[in-house]
Amino acid sequence: MRDKVKIAAIQMDLKIMKNRENLNKVLLEMKTASNNGAHLIVFPECALTGYVFASREEAMPFMETIPGPSTDKLAAYCKELGVHVIVGLLEIDTDRCYNAAVLVGPQGLVGKYRKNHLPFLGIDRFIDPGDKPFQVYNTPIGNIGIHICYDCNFPESARIMTLLGADILALPTNWPEGRGKIVQYVINTRAFENKVHLVAVDRVGRERGTRFMGHSKIVDAWGDTLAEAGSDEEETIYAEVSLAEAREKRTILKPGEFEVDFIHDRRPELYSQVTKVEGLEAKS
Repeated sequence: MRDKVKIAAIQMDLKIMKNRENLNKVLLEMKTASNNGAHLIVFPECALTGYVFASREEAMPFMETIPGPSTDKLAAYCKELGVHVIVGLLEIDTDRCYNAAVLVGPQGLVGKYRKNHLPFLGIDRFIDPGDKPFQVYNTPIGNIGIHICYDCNFPESARIMTLLGADILALPTNWPEGRGKIVQYVINTRAFENKVHLVAVDRVGRERGTRFMGHSKIVDAWGDTLAEAGSDEEETIYAEVSLAEAREKRTILKPGEFEVDFIHDRRPELYSQVTKVEGLEAKS
């Protein structure tokens, strides 16, 4: 396994209900990023389908199975280019519908993630919450965890994947205007408090009256921003991260006098209230 991994975050505009057009754009951007030396290429949430659907019924014709035709094309291109890619799409599985993201590599489909936390926004108003726990996928370019957009507001998401051994957390997202504090504070905090690299990839442009705010960013395991995109334009940002850096959880500020380890120093026996369901008020 290599230590240095070059990540590309593809901040793009896309067209709702234009899966084939969006997929072709994704494939083109994959080639460009590969030519620039990227090992891991990450695209936004719902990159193949669009996000601001008016109903479940409207969105269903544009949902896909996983695996399916799009993941097959992504796999063939990953094999040709020798890269790994994460792409957001809407998944249909019998009578269930999910906001999903796939991780695909040269050997094919590595895994998928179904968004667990759903805001009352866009297609998330009408689909099913994820039915699987968070996972981390072991690949030749590191241990990769995936969550989607609103998931990052729940610190348990990133912490669970860290405890499962993640080196890199990918966050495909569709941040609308007004979510600037997530970019400004939350993304860097999640990376810093877990000592993991984090790539958050947003979209730009307008879709049915909703403007997306961009500001995709790549943050290292120290919580420092390595690269950040602007707010209005399609843009690809790159950064190289060290897997060894993410795996060394101890921070030595002064040897023998000031050392911290946010994982080892936890007191999980005191945190049981976090996972209790009883006593919580039911959603109205």
